[in-house]
Amino acid sequence: MAQSDTQSDTHSAAQGGKEQQAASDQTEKPPFKDRGARKLILILILVMVVLGIGLYFFFNRNKVGTDDAYVTGRKISIAAHVSGYVSRLLVDDNQFVHKGDLLVQIDGRDYLAQLHRAEAAVAQAEADMVSYDLSYAVAQKNYPGQLMAAQGALQEAKARLFRAQTDYVRQHRVERAATTQQNIDYARAALDEATASVMQAQGQLTQAEPVKANIGNAYAHYTQAQATLKSAQAELELARQNVDWMDIRAPRDGWVSQRTVEQGNFVQVGQEMFSIVAKDVWIVANYKETQLSDMRPGQKAEIEVDAYPQLHLKGHVDTIQRGSGESFSAFPPENATGNFVKTVQRIPVKILIDSGLDDKLPLSLGMSVEPTVHVGE
Repeated sequence: MAQSDTQSDTHSAAQGGKEQQAASDQTEKPPFKDRGARKLILILILVMVVLGIGLYFFFNRNKVGTDDAYVTGRKISIAAHVSGYVSRLLVDDNQFVHKGDLLVQIDGRDYLAQLHRAEAAVAQAEADMVSYDLSYAVAQKNYPGQLMAAQGALQEAKARLFRAQTDYVRQHRVERAATTQQNIDYARAALDEATASVMQAQGQLTQAEPVKANIGNAYAHYTQAQATLKSAQAELELARQNVDWMDIRAPRDGWVSQRTVEQGNFVQVGQEMFSIVAKDVWIVANYKETQLSDMRPGQKAEIEVDAYPQLHLKGHVDTIQRGSGESFSAFPPENATGNFVKTVQRIPVKILIDSGLDDKLPLSLGMSVEPTVHVGE
């Protein structure tokens, strides 16, 4: 009896175990309809992903972008034209200045003294030129007149010589009783005197004959005075420029940057003191050469600024540089020598900003941007 009960319990336990196993199998294996629904969902998701990728490439097929781009603009270096101590410094870093504003004053007492000396030299040269001009005008009259006077004096001397010779000959031809020794001596003295007068007149004529040379010499002095005056005027102009350069003014509107000078510093000619960054800015985008096949000047561009995600700029392609960055480097590549490895080059493209700028969000030179050019337009 006890054995029969034991067998009955064992059979019941075995039967219960099979039922639990069957229930567990039904739970782990979902019905056929659930598996089909899951496959359908996966297929729909895959189709949506492929469709999304396709739409993305479709709408962006004519857009060429790069992250190798930055903001650039005009940076004017302000340097000293004259050396001296900085007596006044009227600007500070990042200060906005307008064209013509006084930025720096250099102590110029030495230059004022040079200006006064130059003014005196010009006045002296002008007076000398007037004097030589008058001398030249007088020479044009005097030297021909002196020549004529010397010629007349020679003729007069020759006439006196002829008369003296005649008197001398007459004194020797007459009878001794008709003259005296005194008269003979007078005639001899008069002849000698007349001969000397002729020689003297001849010498004066010789001196007066080079009329053109004498006039040319006077004109040479006049032209020399003109040259001296021009030289003095040039020195005066340079002195005035030095005085003007004592005041350094802004050449255009912009922001003061990289100031390296302080009041009281001694600056040399050409020493850079600071820079002025102008308002005009643009984008330089270094596109791969493989991206330029359809890019042309005038095409529209959208620009994202890393520093200001909320700023959306619009512009257009202005120019494409005629050379890669490496071509303008100090040591351009020599592809004809050594082992050549082809690498994709980048060409700078200048993009002008048309709209979207915000004065409250200034674009500093060197800021990173991401331009996208619509090459299909």
